[in-house]
Amino acid sequence: MELFNTLGRVQQEFTPLEEKKVTFYHCGPTVYWNQHIGNMRGMVIADLIRRSMVYRGYEVTYVRNYTDVGHLSGDNEGDADTGTDRMEKAAVREQRDPQVIADHYIQAFEQDIQKLNVLPASNSPKATDYIEQMIQMVQDLLDKRFAYQSELAIYFDTSKTENYYALSGQKADNLRSDAGHGEVHDSAKKNANDFALWFFKTGAHANALQTWANPFSDTEGFPGWHIECSAMAKHILGSQIDIHMGGIEHVPIHHTNEIAQSEAANGKKFANYWLHNEHLLVDGAKMSKSEGTSYLVSDMEAKGFSPLDLRYLFLQSHYRSKQNFTWEALEAAQTARTRLVKKIASYPDLGSVDEKYENMFIGAINDDINMPKALAVVYVLLASDVSDADKKATVLKFDTVLSL
Repeated sequence: MELFNTLGRVQQEFTPLEEKKVTFYHCGPTVYWNQHIGNMRGMVIADLIRRSMVYRGYEVTYVRNYTDVGHLSGDNEGDADTGTDRMEKAAVREQRDPQVIADHYIQAFEQDIQKLNVLPASNSPKATDYIEQMIQMVQDLLDKRFAYQSELAIYFDTSKTENYYALSGQKADNLRSDAGHGEVHDSAKKNANDFALWFFKTGAHANALQTWANPFSDTEGFPGWHIECSAMAKHILGSQIDIHMGGIEHVPIHHTNEIAQSEAANGKKFANYWLHNEHLLVDGAKMSKSEGTSYLVSDMEAKGFSPLDLRYLFLQSHYRSKQNFTWEALEAAQTARTRLVKKIASYPDLGSVDEKYENMFIGAINDDINMPKALAVVYVLLASDVSDADKKATVLKFDTVLSL
């Protein structure tokens, strides 16, 4: 099996740390709102990668977290430490406790991914359950002098780490000179790209709703978004993992910072393979709440579509390619999936898996989880002179990955 590794930007053979076992960490949702179908594409893609690895004989431990604190509105916008906490914004919007909001949207998310036939994660940690582990990692970084403290926050010192831009391929000279300041300007910050490991309940965050006692100060505080994933991945999967996945937007900040702090704290390479899915567009443009194009799974159902029609649509594009959603495309996917299900159901007997076509299917999986190619194998098989019974057995085995 070969995977395209964002770290190095090369497709390379997959070799796990432990033979036939895979540790897989996936950045999950920030649970302050319903997750749109662009988020769902990422969840389906991770599910397809996981199922493909199981098909190839690997035992996969798959962890997908819930961020229920510390994800600031400036994150992923070119500045890791600005804005307000997204959970706090939701609390103000809905006049409810942040944890009540988190639990509500976690339940909604789990209902949606179940409808999309996404397997449950091996472990689904909530960030707020791992504050102790985050504090310990921050302390380790302070002890090793990779971090420093100001009155407002504890920062990771990016000048102390080598190859900080290895994942993103950015150059320090090309970044904004004031990156990392914004609304939470801190004159004690040493370098423009230093990022917060821990915020104190002061300054811009004086009214923070979710805060914890900590050994760094008499002032309570809360973790930065980036330290959350590093601490949870280490606690659940170990100091070094096989695969770390997320959306392409995580590359320049979130995942870059995860690598820096994890490798500084743990003294070893964090993840061997970094996988990133591209964005889902709507009518050729970025999804937008204000434009009414930030569609939900429930919007599909309201128009008479099955969520599995959406899963079929996702199979038609490679995960590293942008995909364009239109209602016409979903209707075509619905027609194709319905015909396929009826066709397989029309075969009365169950025969044996055809080795030739299974090898073709495995070839598609091995080629960086190429789902369009894998789906095409199904139709080549159905058009062949293989017996109906063997077609049925073969396609049903393929469906342990496709899950239609």
